[in-house]
Amino acid sequence: MLSVLIPTYNYDVGKLVRKVHMQLNASKIMFEIIILEDGSSQDINTKIHLSHTKILVHKHNLGRVKARQFLAKSSKYDWLLFLDADVLPKNDSFISDYINQLNSGYEAVFGGFTYYNERPKKDYVLRWKYGMNKEQVPAHKRNLNPYKVIISANYLIKKTAFETINSKMTNNGYGYDNYFGALLKLKQISILHIDNEVYHLGIEKSSNYLNKKEQAAETLIRLYSANTITTHDNDLLSLFSYLNRYGLAVIFSGIHKLLRPLMKYNLTGSNPSIKVLQLYRISYMCYISRNGTPVME
Repeated sequence: MLSVLIPTYNYDVGKLVRKVHMQLNASKIMFEIIILEDGSSQDINTKIHLSHTKILVHKHNLGRVKARQFLAKSSKYDWLLFLDADVLPKNDSFISDYINQLNSGYEAVFGGFTYYNERPKKDYVLRWKYGMNKEQVPAHKRNLNPYKVIISANYLIKKTAFETINSKMTNNGYGYDNYFGALLKLKQISILHIDNEVYHLGIEKSSNYLNKKEQAAETLIRLYSANTITTHDNDLLSLFSYLNRYGLAVIFSGIHKLLRPLMKYNLTGSNPSIKVLQLYRISYMCYISRNGTPVME
């Protein structure tokens, strides 16, 4: 009845799989757990030997989007629970809380993200701070605008709905959660947000995360320019569209070129500002939309 799908790349998912497996066994539901080693170069998860659990190996890295498509095609049940490798369920009722939604009438259920309160090392603060401010959102707020806060690291979806959405996603890259949310809205997939969070464990260095934010901005611009995203609830894209429409993008492009070193200094430091990050992102979008390539450093 339930397929739990976990793509991983050089990451130990043992603790996650054992915790989920224990809860699945207690639920008495028919289930399978499929782990995809997506081009991993390390044999980290070979010691996982659990019932109804298998590890698939792909020699070459498929990437985030195609890895999930591969897992979905390899699954045998009607409901799919996607979990990123670097998460851990917050509650012992994690699986049962999702099972309770199988007959709710919704086609997708998003559990949410949370973070430990302990501040990480100074080189890692940006990812943690952004998550605490922008991703750790209670379900009642997410349900006010259900297609806005879409985090695909922890969600349940009907297989038919997933196939409908992901058939439109043909590229890989960082930032496709925004497109995923737009497609959910476009296809009118009924979604529900619940408080069934996972802890996000894989907090990367601030410099790496900033690079990923740039990649996400590039993805948004590419989709926007190709008129691929026609309906969405993405604040950043709405702001870009407004600036572009009224000829203000050129100003923000100049701001990015001028202030980029100072913004990066703040964002990779020990006390990054989320407001500075938002300015960095929108000004970066404006810059690359006009120049085609990032600022040369």
